[in-house]
Amino acid sequence: MQSLDFESDDLAATEGFLNDAYTRVEIGNHSSHQVRTRIRREVLGSINFDRLDMGFDMGYDADPLGRVCLVTVNSGRIEANYHDHGPDTFTPGQTGLLTPHDLPYSGVIRTSRYDVTMFDPAILNRIATAEGGARVRVDGHRPVNPAAGQRLCRVITHLRLVAADPDAADSPLTVTTAADYLAATVLATMPTTAEREPNTTDRHDAHPHTVRRAIAYLESHLGDRVAITDVAAATFVTPRALQLAFRRHLDTTPLEYLQRMRLAAAHEQLRAALPGDGLTVAAVAFRWGFTHPGRFATAYRHAYGQPPKQTLNE
Repeated sequence: MQSLDFESDDLAATEGFLNDAYTRVEIGNHSSHQVRTRIRREVLGSINFDRLDMGFDMGYDADPLGRVCLVTVNSGRIEANYHDHGPDTFTPGQTGLLTPHDLPYSGVIRTSRYDVTMFDPAILNRIATAEGGARVRVDGHRPVNPAAGQRLCRVITHLRLVAADPDAADSPLTVTTAADYLAATVLATMPTTAEREPNTTDRHDAHPHTVRRAIAYLESHLGDRVAITDVAAATFVTPRALQLAFRRHLDTTPLEYLQRMRLAAAHEQLRAALPGDGLTVAAVAFRWGFTHPGRFATAYRHAYGQPPKQTLNE
């Protein structure tokens, strides 16, 4: 886990920090308010969670950021100019894409407190594919509907809490799966160029042999970072065919199946624990990629009929 903390009442110092922390940007004070800037960053693997408090109206004109940048406004408003879609304004409670990763961006931050969440756009390609082998990109700056926006905001809030938890941030599997979880949520809630429907070849490849090869791969990579594209490549089918095969023959998804396998591994680790060895339920949950201890406990109780702490203490 890493963090940074910046605070200044100087416009030039703020601009210098933004250039170092984000991309080349020119800023100006578009209000009569004294410049006041506060920025705090938490890091979880390849995800940055930044909380910004701009106590003045900051105009900005920036180069492409090179990262998917999601914004959630807490107070004030952000008037963003999109080079591909024109102007739009984010107000408190709204979440969306602050800027496409590959385009310059500009606008005015109107005395706002807001959060930005950034990750490498290449992670989207670990989860999905685009037509013709192109790279997947976010193709719009608003969630597909209000419920999707709420879901995206909840996931970001949860992962921000994980980033602030030293135990979670020290778990390699938790850290590496967090970005996939966020990317999968973005693909499900934002407009993207990802292909969604299986084609004729996908339907042909969605047979039991595909499922068996995929399960063998998952079993041998239980403690590793695993994405849909990894499993699909190992089974020589597309991610869409893999998803269809698991849905057709097991009525689940590959990642849901992997989660059940990791839950079983956690169960075995809890059963094997010795008194006084200091093992905790939270440590086991994070070891197997469960970022939310409460949800882990619920899933564990559903699978094994008792809370994980009871298994640990038996």
